[in-house]
Amino acid sequence: MSEITGLAFKARELDAGDELAGVRARFVLDDVVYLDGNSLGALPAAVPGRVDDVVRRQWGELRIRSWEESGWWTAPERIGDRIAPLVGAAAGQIVVGDSTSVNVFKALVGAVRMARLAGQERDEIVVDATTFPTDGYIAGSAARLTGCTLRAVTPAEVRGVLGDRTAAVLLNHVDYRTGRLHDLPGLTAAVHAAGAVVVWDLCHSAGALPVGLDAHGVDLAVGCTYKYLNGGPGSPAYLYVRHDVQDRFDSPLPGWNSHAEPFGMRPDYTPAAGASRGRVGTPDILSMLALEAALEVWDGVPVESVRAKSLALTDFFLECVAAYVPAGRVESLTPVAHEERGSQVALRCADAEAVMKRLIERGVVGDFRHPDVLRFGFTPLYVGFADVERAAAVLARTWGDGGGAG
Repeated sequence: MSEITGLAFKARELDAGDELAGVRARFVLDDVVYLDGNSLGALPAAVPGRVDDVVRRQWGELRIRSWEESGWWTAPERIGDRIAPLVGAAAGQIVVGDSTSVNVFKALVGAVRMARLAGQERDEIVVDATTFPTDGYIAGSAARLTGCTLRAVTPAEVRGVLGDRTAAVLLNHVDYRTGRLHDLPGLTAAVHAAGAVVVWDLCHSAGALPVGLDAHGVDLAVGCTYKYLNGGPGSPAYLYVRHDVQDRFDSPLPGWNSHAEPFGMRPDYTPAAGASRGRVGTPDILSMLALEAALEVWDGVPVESVRAKSLALTDFFLECVAAYVPAGRVESLTPVAHEERGSQVALRCADAEAVMKRLIERGVVGDFRHPDVLRFGFTPLYVGFADVERAAAVLARTWGDGGGAG
């Protein structure tokens, strides 16, 4: 009991010294410990009012005039520039729109086409074998479409399979199951040394840690906005196209919105300049402007501070789990080393699905991944250290006093 009291006291001290503690007030929260921001971020308080204005005034009163008067037409690039600092990119390289899946397809096929511009017959796509299933499905489709062979390997094996046949490599910055952070700088350099083009999926890193797209020379990247960027369910994704490759990016999904003269309605296609060639059709304005409001929670918040708190939160959670949970009940799949850890902790345990249901019933929300993984995502903008201590204590109580989960 003294140890538990000690960790609860430590949590209070850590919260008292938390420079990001005030950001929590920018969200709509309750007394639930919400550790599922790696699936769906919490609601920023500014969003409901903004959506009401978009629906009632911009759409309801201004109607078609809002494409110009309310800035609807420029929203994909404007919001892209708002995301850019969060992933280490200069303005003019990110366009917002479509889903992550659609953007992965655009980026991967575009990457193969870029790789072949050098005149070499590159005919292999390398994909992360541990990737989120959809990325793998799309990589397979892209391979069939481009006449490539698909090669699935773990990120640790990528360097060993690169060669003069490699056209494109699709990798995840953070593993969605384990929370392992992969070596973006090193792998990007290795792909470039082989003469290939790299595409990074940032879904589990953007908004949780520094990415450094420009600094590390990443060619193309995609990401969702409904996790650590808190854009809301199904909020539009984004596509990053580095400045110096934009004129070579040939999207497999050209649309009137990405035409150099979108209102010219010409039968022949000429791509727009810059990242705008990543657009396709009419932007999804309602969800896009909700995302723009959500991104205001980042005003004055350095990504470096978010990363520091993320590591402190996950360290403290692992400390509390080790102290509270009966020995042998859980095994951490998340790396201990900070340079290999994202912003989640994955615990393997028997009856994981049932354990997570009990946690949720008791006010601690994480999620479950088949067959035996409990995932806990830590969003530093609104998760505190007292939340972490409470979550570990509730997890321990699911086994009672040494008995089974219940």
